[in-house]
Amino acid sequence: MFGLVDGNNFYCSVERVFDPRLHGKPVVVASSNDGCVIARSQESKDLGVKMGEPLHLIDKSVRKQLIVRSANFGLYGDVSGRVVDVLRGLFPAVEVYSIDESFVAFDGIKDVRTTALEARARILKWTGIPTCVGIGPTKTLAKAGNKLAKKTSHGVVRIQRKHLLKYPLEDVWGVGPRWCARLNQDGLLTAADLASSDPETIKARYGVVLLRTLKELNGVSCAELEEVEPQRQQIIVSRSFGQHVTTHQELSEALATFAVRACEKLRARSLKANGVWVWANTNAFKVGVKQYHPSVALNLPIATSDTRQILDVAQALLKQVYRDGYAYKKCGIGLLDLMDSDVEQGDLFAAQPPRQSQALMSVLDAANAKFGRGAMGFASSGWRKQETWAVKRENLSPAYTSDWKQLMRVR
Repeated sequence: MFGLVDGNNFYCSVERVFDPRLHGKPVVVASSNDGCVIARSQESKDLGVKMGEPLHLIDKSVRKQLIVRSANFGLYGDVSGRVVDVLRGLFPAVEVYSIDESFVAFDGIKDVRTTALEARARILKWTGIPTCVGIGPTKTLAKAGNKLAKKTSHGVVRIQRKHLLKYPLEDVWGVGPRWCARLNQDGLLTAADLASSDPETIKARYGVVLLRTLKELNGVSCAELEEVEPQRQQIIVSRSFGQHVTTHQELSEALATFAVRACEKLRARSLKANGVWVWANTNAFKVGVKQYHPSVALNLPIATSDTRQILDVAQALLKQVYRDGYAYKKCGIGLLDLMDSDVEQGDLFAAQPPRQSQALMSVLDAANAKFGRGAMGFASSGWRKQETWAVKRENLSPAYTSDWKQLMRVR
């Protein structure tokens, strides 16, 4: 038996944990540069605010009522980890599916519903986050149960066959808009319609992926719990700029900043990269602006996680594609073809990595972990300079849980 535990309006709920004045108010969380809505409280949904809607296009009468918060992913990630810790104390296995969703296993648990209710209560008490729990014999059914649970006061639904009779096909996990349109044309409108379809016909017309969904709707599990996160094949860090960048110096510093962050993520997962990909973009949505969208990649002779080496490669690649006379709106870096850091795949003719590379990077990471990110850095990233290109986050809440200087004061 599976459960899906989902934080209700998660980003908005986190903001409310640290600012109780937001309870009962229409709150939205905005994306990078405070551009689009990426999270809404129920009150904002009731006002008609749509997911992904640009803030400047929201009706003025509605916009005046909204409380906007800039996305604070560091804070959201920290609270998410605390929610997962609670789940691991209650369930034998937990799979973190996303920042606000986790699958859990009920193996060995006799009273499934009571345990689900206990999980909701404990998460709310220990973290302040309201959740809902969907329960079913497969992940797909647990996901459906979770959606139904959001419409109840108790927040827990153990899905049954009768629920599928009115469950819209477009809400079934794994059924995208394109498939849904075709299925509707074939007369399939609900989850029950798909579940009762002929498996061979579905496989022939739609493929094996939708066949698995059909089986899962019938209680046949085709996706097991993954407690260990699959190894990533790439790490990408990119941002849109708060204002257009028109000089090589500014673009180079922005790219170096992203490269440093990408390398931190690489080492945190004990990985090395075999390739580097760099790109930059002008603003494709601004009429009358000259467009330029260069990208370039390079395979490394020896895999590395050394920030110094990645920076050298990234800056060399940027020099290849940079052109004067353009207003750049975004750039990014990708670390490609990742492998475990303890795997050595040498090249007899390649230049060897700097001596004591791993030890130096460990010292760097330890210092930044102890004293805060940016305590030690690289000059090429414009370290500790005022970033003219920085993302606009005018409504950013403090880093309540990860920065001693921003701890809440209690009088």
